[in-house]
Amino acid sequence: MPKPDELLVDVATLVESGHSNQMSLTVVTGGAVITGRLAPEAVWRQRVSEVLTDSARLGEFSAVFTAAARREGPPDYLHFHMARILQGTVGIPETGGMYRVAIADVSAWTMGDFTYSEH
Repeated sequence: MPKPDELLVDVATLVESGHSNQMSLTVVTGGAVITGRLAPEAVWRQRVSEVLTDSARLGEFSAVFTAAARREGPPDYLHFHMARILQGTVGIPETGGMYRVAIADVSAWTMGDFTYSEH
């Protein structure tokens, strides 16, 4: 397993401690480019749980995301919300999605989110 980028871990730690969801980040992981805003894991889990609760077919899965997940030490994952996977000139999904990305799997990153063109 590759050693995670310490600077990226520091950014994730600050997001977790500040409970802010305003940090925009773009990462490359597994050949995909994901761009969006980071959220603390607890906030991300709560939002995923809410979305699942509102689903007629997936409501039973919401409880998985309500359990406390914080462990000691630096974060191992980035929790994106309002994020898109960039594919050519398109961002998928258009409305933004919620992604959990292992920091150890990030091969490149930059501050800020990229915009995409629908033309």
